[in-house]
Amino acid sequence: MNQTEFKRRRTQLMKMMGKNSIAILPSSSEIARNRDVDFPFRQDSDFLYLTGFNEPDAVVVLAPGRKHGDYILFCREKDPEKETWHGRRAGQEGAIENYGADDSFPIDDIDDILPGLLEGRESIYNIMGLSADFDQQLIGWVNHIKVQSRNGKQVPSEFLALDFILHDMRLFKSKAELKLMRQAAAINVVAHKRAMRLCQPGQYEYQVSAEFDHEFKRNNTQHAYPAIVGGGANGCILHYTENTDVLNDGDLLLIDAGCEVQGYASDISRTFPVNGKYSAAQREVYEIVLAAQTAAIKTVKPGNHWNDPHHAALRIITKGLLEIGLLKGNLATLIKEQSYRQFYMHRTGHWLGLDVHDVGDYKVGDQWRLFEPGMVLTVEPGIYIPAHSKSVPRKWWDIGIRIEDDVLVTSTGCEVLTEALPRKMEDIEALMAS
Repeated sequence: MNQTEFKRRRTQLMKMMGKNSIAILPSSSEIARNRDVDFPFRQDSDFLYLTGFNEPDAVVVLAPGRKHGDYILFCREKDPEKETWHGRRAGQEGAIENYGADDSFPIDDIDDILPGLLEGRESIYNIMGLSADFDQQLIGWVNHIKVQSRNGKQVPSEFLALDFILHDMRLFKSKAELKLMRQAAAINVVAHKRAMRLCQPGQYEYQVSAEFDHEFKRNNTQHAYPAIVGGGANGCILHYTENTDVLNDGDLLLIDAGCEVQGYASDISRTFPVNGKYSAAQREVYEIVLAAQTAAIKTVKPGNHWNDPHHAALRIITKGLLEIGLLKGNLATLIKEQSYRQFYMHRTGHWLGLDVHDVGDYKVGDQWRLFEPGMVLTVEPGIYIPAHSKSVPRKWWDIGIRIEDDVLVTSTGCEVLTEALPRKMEDIEALMAS
């Protein structure tokens, strides 16, 4: 992503903060996997959003009105020996030339420099609780100034929540962000199609999961979250990630998987028959979920609110379960009493962006948030019927179905970013047979 985009974000944020404030945000740290092996590094999403800088052990400081420039980046120094072992570093010169910093200092010097940047500022914007160690370090810098207050040094008088304004910015996606999200969606669609074509009885869940590893890696992306590849009974476990069991003839396979491009996520779920043909019972349940998703997507448009898709999906699902006999009673009463929760226990979507469950308030005050252009969300109704469910005939046992797509709110309605992946049963069966 062009550095102009990151500069625009920082400028917008500082306008919202005000001149007598300062924002301080640490990067993610490397996390040990075992002994001397670390997990693959993933930058903190807020840090990435403001800087595009993808190294650990860094701190970004935004100081509106500072004489020598308002964007300061503390990061690791260049070190030829360490870079030989562990890879290149931007260093102070790279932070300025490649990442647009006005000033850059070694991270090891932060205790000497940061208190001076805090002095004279009225407000400190930070995300308290992100890192307990960093919180203590920040409080230590403030206390350092307090000790010298008798010498006339002004101590910041308040801590303010940086995430309150920053996360609202992240909720509205720019053209540059949407370009990356469309790329992630397109790669993910191809991976899901590969999985559908490969799948057959006798394979293992991990063999199907490997198709996502292959497609994501060959496009220089990574998983946005651990893939869910659940056959049969495993499809009724919402966050099943073991992906180790054999795929049996006659079962369904529920896949929930997505990649991220430069941090921006895609998130798709599809449910299809292991043998390529839906059974009569599977068809009945699938039709309900598909109708629920179709109805929910139609409500995604400016002026409607966040809960409208969920309401639409709930009504279709409850009505469908009533019609096939899995629920009994009056439709309005069943909805009011949430009887559907035996088979549909999660909500119908979430915000999508730099985090797969992206930031952004779902309510403003006590009112559901209204949809506005630039917001991206998932729409993902489902029905789950584990074996031995109370009063459920055997033919429905172990049917778990979820259909999920990524949806952009536009000025006139919505755009399904993942539209290229089939949802209708006949289209899925045709793809699996091709």
